[in-house]
Amino acid sequence: MTTPLTLAPGRGPDGAVRLAVGGEIDMSNAGRLAEALDSRPGPLVVDLTEVEYLDSAGLSVLFAHADRLELVVPSLLEPVLTVSGLAALATVHRSGDRDRDRDRHRDRPQG
Repeated sequence: MTTPLTLAPGRGPDGAVRLAVGGEIDMSNAGRLAEALDSRPGPLVVDLTEVEYLDSAGLSVLFAHADRLELVVPSLLEPVLTVSGLAALATVHRSGDRDRDRDRHRDRPQG
């Protein structure tokens, strides 16, 4: 049984426009993801942490927007993005790394 696609727009703690995506992304619902990305112009953080499956239709949607995406991915998807070449075109962070980087930067002494 497939897990339905969920799309939750919002803003991150740093004010960045964010889209949290969950479930399975495949040819049956890649159009919904494309519409969600198309409706948010400019830089966008796409949190794929809760994505359980990503096929070539989903990858194609991400490739079409790669130049403006910052992807947050679970370790399960990291090899897929690397082998497909998407990791070379978009900024990719493993789940949790982006928060650690932000906290490290915030805790740095000013001066």
